[in-house]
Amino acid sequence: MTKQEKSWILYDWANSAFTLIIVTTIFPIFFKDYIAGSLKTFESTAYLGYANSAYALIVAIMAPILGTMADFKGMKKKLFTGFFLLGVISTLLLSFSAEGYWKICLLIYILGAVGFAASNIFYNAFLVDVTTDERMDWISASGFGWGYIGSVIPFIISMGLISFHGFLGIKQVTATRLSFLLTGFWWFVFTIPFLKNVEQTYYKKSTKYFIKKSFKRLKNFLVRIKDYKKIVYFLIAYFFYIDGVYTIIKMAVPYAKDIGMKNEMLLLLLLFIQVVAFPFALLFGKLAKRYTPKIMIITGIMIYFVITFFAAFISKPFHFWILGFMVALAQGGIQSLSRSLYSKIIPKDSSAEFFGFYNILGKFAAILGPFMVGLFSHLFSSSRYGILSLSILFLVGLIFISKVDTASSQNEDSA
Repeated sequence: MTKQEKSWILYDWANSAFTLIIVTTIFPIFFKDYIAGSLKTFESTAYLGYANSAYALIVAIMAPILGTMADFKGMKKKLFTGFFLLGVISTLLLSFSAEGYWKICLLIYILGAVGFAASNIFYNAFLVDVTTDERMDWISASGFGWGYIGSVIPFIISMGLISFHGFLGIKQVTATRLSFLLTGFWWFVFTIPFLKNVEQTYYKKSTKYFIKKSFKRLKNFLVRIKDYKKIVYFLIAYFFYIDGVYTIIKMAVPYAKDIGMKNEMLLLLLLFIQVVAFPFALLFGKLAKRYTPKIMIITGIMIYFVITFFAAFISKPFHFWILGFMVALAQGGIQSLSRSLYSKIIPKDSSAEFFGFYNILGKFAAILGPFMVGLFSHLFSSSRYGILSLSILFLVGLIFISKVDTASSQNEDSA
């Protein structure tokens, strides 16, 4: 691998801890039990949900214009750095959150999540700058694969601090705060190689009126997007199948608790998925070179199609370990190859612009899926039918991804 490729991959290693520690596990518990402990349980859950919706909406609104701005010479790196620092600083500030000041804490959390999500727009767009089309699948898969390991290491350290806080002579709250500091510093330190070695190779010529021109380019993009047939087919397919993927991720915990899985086992299952997903993400990247990324994405969709049927009929906690293995088998591969295939079919000098819309679909994903789960669960008086309904999303995704013409690996010309 080149220095640029390694540095790019390392950012996945650096920022994945934010998703696992801040978004998914430790911070939500810290917020509900300590920061917002005075609120009723359903209230703290609701406010945290509002915060997640707020940051997703903010990024979705900003993504198109940020993408068009980033394609001008030198802007991609500047915007990446700005939002990366916003995310890191906000993560560090979370460690100073005071009991009862839940509104301030949520504001800091939203800023951190915006920094994380927005920096990923430019990170994804940099893929075309750091490697070739031939190596893109492997590099993208390596990013996801090492990202799983990069999230597990600080998570295990954090859980060690929290679990053995008495032995260490510190309060549990202090140990939790240290986990946020660890996440922030981990994110910052391992991003340094990216800042030093990754540069924008493809770009639009800069202009002093680049902000005004960015809005004009955005307007033109919306008009001409219909001319990029294979990109449109891909984005439609991506919206549906990634909605299914994200819905399964979000619904897994409540569904597991419904069938009697304890919190300790859920935690072990989460770690199991993260670790097992690492080699399979890399395997998907290798197989994509032999069978094409499109074929491997279709394989991933079919695995998830089977997952929805299996999940609908499981009855015992140990079945969830089988389900977890199946998720780990496809989760990293389908996401990483979606990113690399998209990078191959978009104009390289407009990569950030196109990834702005890719990011929007990611942010609005898992809206239709949870609604379908709720609707079919009510219609048939069983959550099993709700889970089974997700197979429709994967079927639609399969139909549209099959229409994507990847006969040529060359990017479509920019309009």
